[in-house]
Amino acid sequence: MRHRPLRDAWGNLPSELGRFIGRGAELARLDGLLESSRLVTVTGVGGVGKSRLALAAARAAAEGAQGAQERHCDGVWLAELAAVRDPALLELTLSEALGLTDHTTRPHRTVLAEHLAGRRLLLVLDGFEQLVDETAELVRELLRRSPGLRVLAAGRRPLAVEGELTLPLAPPGPEDALALLAARASAADPDFAVTAANRAALVEVCARLDGIPLALELAAARLRTLSPAQVLARLEDRFALLTGGARGGLPRHRALRTAIGWSHELCTPAERLLWARLSVFAGQFDLDAVEYVCAGPDLPVEDVLDLVGELLDQSLLVREETAAGVRFRMLETVRVYGAGWLESLGDAERLRRRHRDWYVGLATWCELDWFSPRQQEVAALVETELANLRLALECCLDEPDEAHLAQYLAGTLWFYWAGCGRLTEGRHWLDRSLEHTGRAVTEYESSRLKALWVLGYVAALQGDAAASMSALYECRDAAARSGNPVAAAYAAHRLGCLSLVSDDMARARELLGAALEQYRAAGELNSNVLMCQVELGMALAFQGDLPGALALCREVREICEERGERWTKAYALYVLAYAALDAGGAEEARLLLTECVVINHAFHDLVGLVLALELLALVTVTEGDPAEAALLQGAAEPMWGGVGLRLFGSGYFNAPRLMCRERAGELLGAERYAAYAAEGRQLSREALVGRALRSPQERGGGAVPAPRSAGRGGPRGSRVSRRAAADQP
Repeated sequence: MRHRPLRDAWGNLPSELGRFIGRGAELARLDGLLESSRLVTVTGVGGVGKSRLALAAARAAAEGAQGAQERHCDGVWLAELAAVRDPALLELTLSEALGLTDHTTRPHRTVLAEHLAGRRLLLVLDGFEQLVDETAELVRELLRRSPGLRVLAAGRRPLAVEGELTLPLAPPGPEDALALLAARASAADPDFAVTAANRAALVEVCARLDGIPLALELAAARLRTLSPAQVLARLEDRFALLTGGARGGLPRHRALRTAIGWSHELCTPAERLLWARLSVFAGQFDLDAVEYVCAGPDLPVEDVLDLVGELLDQSLLVREETAAGVRFRMLETVRVYGAGWLESLGDAERLRRRHRDWYVGLATWCELDWFSPRQQEVAALVETELANLRLALECCLDEPDEAHLAQYLAGTLWFYWAGCGRLTEGRHWLDRSLEHTGRAVTEYESSRLKALWVLGYVAALQGDAAASMSALYECRDAAARSGNPVAAAYAAHRLGCLSLVSDDMARARELLGAALEQYRAAGELNSNVLMCQVELGMALAFQGDLPGALALCREVREICEERGERWTKAYALYVLAYAALDAGGAEEARLLLTECVVINHAFHDLVGLVLALELLALVTVTEGDPAEAALLQGAAEPMWGGVGLRLFGSGYFNAPRLMCRERAGELLGAERYAAYAAEGRQLSREALVGRALRSPQERGGGAVPAPRSAGRGGPRGSRVSRRAAADQP
């Protein structure tokens, strides 16, 4: 029987932007190697086309997976590793590429291995050279624990893992090289054509550049302004200047430097300087960042825009449209070449600090702007700038006396860690920043206090009560000693949050109420303060004080709508829906929860999303559709593994799940309930959200009337003890 895919998606491969030229023999050989081995690595010099060949083979495999092949029936997935510098982020990057979200304290490697264990898929790894040992170790373990996994890697060297087959990639032959040069030149200038008059010069250009695709693409960009004969004449000078390297070195190494160095030589002095300074960025960056980081007395800010345009014309920069607007990106080989020049200029450390300062400022602005109608834009911006924010954090941590900046930056990004599904990464940076002391304990106490309460918040949401309590008590005591009432309020708030997810509602009510008073006394109003009010509403609702909960959450909803705040509003809507369902208002609860699901999904907030979906499943069974309720419940269940074990064991938060299972199971029978739940577990996140947003009318028939004994529809209609809830799987 054919293995059934475990996801709707077939992978995450990018679309092919330019026509793939030649390499037919290499593609066929690569396919044969993938038949013979579970690990194949395409090796070769930078710029030779390793990535494009691997992606072409991966696309062919993906097309086969969607047809009749069983080998990759769970999809083909690409993990781009070139921007990853910290070995601790390697496994997290692979998890993100596979679409995994896990907020628990489990090792990332365990999460990856468990996900891959029962799947048949092809994982493409590109750009691992800077972490070759760590990548090799991870690949070795994943292959050992996941028999259906195959890995296609592309890098400058093999991984040296047992069983690995390699495909050393040479430059394309003369005909393919000429075809590539002509195609890229035509893309840059539609009037370009290979003619009898220029063919000989073009063939010579290909030969002098050893047919290396990167060099050919740079040459093609110049053919828009220079004739083939002029390009050839300039190449003569470039080879004479850049024939460097050790005697006896591989010719293709000198050829790559020739290609990049030749492009460098064709730049003006100002363009070369900007190229070198741009090398301090990681991943994508925007024009504002370039103007701040790279401009100076020798590079006027008013010239930067035109210089960026020149580098774009020469294919040294790539322009990309993102959710946060237009961004630029430098190819890794080009970036490394620029970094070498920056080091030789003795300016690398100063530029790193300017880069750090820009992104600390960006994070500060984003935190302020989070409490505004631009919340969604802020989330997209931080997502786009994550690689540079990571680099800024690393820069802070490299200097012990600047640990306070790392603590400030990691703490300032609380809204991203907690609100946008990045608990695991947030925990990583918060832990690392707090390991350093330097001058932070005395001169920069506020930065350390912020990092502590954010760590306590993140750990509480992960279900790590011990770490959360330790950080929050330290924050509370230090705030009292230093006379910092705002930090004291945050510590009390997050201790109340910890009590809430730990089912200590009396303590939660006491702490959250005290924190709310402290916030008001300090004049603090932001998403955190409103979330404190919502969490107090939750504690009241769980204790049966629905009028009190409604009053608090209605006020939060009004403030959020006035300020354009959506993330906290979603949690207020959850409490309002809880109360509406308890009062028998299933229709009102559905309207509130659908808006809640839309918001949480947009922000990738897994905690809020799973809570809303499970309450929505209970609404659905109350409406008389147990089959759909079982499906939604089944789809939501796997999310709990990524939310946190303590939250999973909460009797109050789990009451809707248990009641839905009880009522739907009574109506469907155990076997049918299990079948619908299993069907739900096959849904992707996107498919699940789309299904959850359908109204009863859009779903049509198939409903089964709820039994008369069901009573009121809400979580209190059938009492479920906390002990029973905690004991459920």
